[in-house]
Amino acid sequence: MRLTIVSILLFLLVQVGHTSTWNICSTCPMQTLEEAILKAAPLDTVRVQKGIYTCSDLELRKPITLIGEEGAVLDGLGTGYVLKILSDSVSISGFKIINSGRSYTKDFAAIYTYRANYFTLSNLEIVDPFFGILLEKSKNGTVINNLIYGVSKREADSGNGIHLWHCKNVFVENNEVYGLRDGIYLEFVDDSQVIENYTHNNLRYGLHFMFSNRDEYVDNVFENNGAGVAVMFSKFIVMKENRFTHNWGTASYGLLLKEIYDAEVIDNAFTENTIGIFIDGSTRINYTGNLFEQNGWAIKVSGGCYTNKFYENNFIGNSFDISYNSKMNDNSFNGNYWSDYTGYDLDKDGIGDVPYRPVKLFSYIVNNTPETIILLRSLFVDIINFSEKVSPVFTPDDLIDNQPSIMSF
Repeated sequence: MRLTIVSILLFLLVQVGHTSTWNICSTCPMQTLEEAILKAAPLDTVRVQKGIYTCSDLELRKPITLIGEEGAVLDGLGTGYVLKILSDSVSISGFKIINSGRSYTKDFAAIYTYRANYFTLSNLEIVDPFFGILLEKSKNGTVINNLIYGVSKREADSGNGIHLWHCKNVFVENNEVYGLRDGIYLEFVDDSQVIENYTHNNLRYGLHFMFSNRDEYVDNVFENNGAGVAVMFSKFIVMKENRFTHNWGTASYGLLLKEIYDAEVIDNAFTENTIGIFIDGSTRINYTGNLFEQNGWAIKVSGGCYTNKFYENNFIGNSFDISYNSKMNDNSFNGNYWSDYTGYDLDKDGIGDVPYRPVKLFSYIVNNTPETIILLRSLFVDIINFSEKVSPVFTPDDLIDNQPSIMSF
């Protein structure tokens, strides 16, 4: 067995030592990408100089590196996929890609991978695609430093910027995506990372998870989307140091969690969203170190949410801090900072001496009768909130922060 592994490594080293570089330009002996890929040996490099090159449904069935020099444009002619990666160990970088196809029956994309491993897609500019980068049943890949943008007006006519389906160990970093349906979409994707991306002005979600486990997204910005992020039917997700901002609309939110289990929501900032986090049927999640500022609702909790912990979060200037649709509570709120807290700290230990009840009666009323929101700043609202605070009837009587922080974190 050891001899076989050594033989394979020696073969690969010999192959790398004999790789070639092929140049393409309008005055070069080789002028088309198709010709270069046909003649190139596995592990060769193809360099494409400045110019516009037609490229439609071009299949890459061998390990190869494609590098676009500054000004190199691949034109898909609007007929289908532009590049199709059907091999392991393919690297594509530096191109501007235009005119990928559109269809109501096929998911045409500027770059499509199928059962590919160890691929790298970097420093690409993809203009007004149906799907920008579409990865299917692929593993151990990197999608980094790409700009993908469109001018989509309707969800039915648009695809997603970076779309992963049945993938594993994919690293998505430092991409900017806007003007599409979803910025980044993951379905049946495990053990992957979404890091330092900027997704904004997309029709539906900045980031969308479905049926994906053991993933994390860290230090991303989700701004001015139909909604910021939706994580659904997934487990063991880490959501850390992201910014959810200006996701406004009648049914919009910074973050939607639906049927999520055993997750972490840590050190995120939710600023000026209709709803900071909407939680439905999600259990055993830790929320800590998050900032909720100037949202309509900081947190809305729907049914079936159990043993969640909210601690050391900042709730500042929200219209409603916490909203519940039930009188039952199995979640803990302790050690948070609430800007509406009016208690005192006589022993100067930084913890309020009077427990804080974050659920207001008026939030319960608005949930049932949305039109009553016009009364938000009225004296009547202050009176009914005070009465519920003294003697809870409609809101969970055990939803109390017993250790409210006097200072924000």
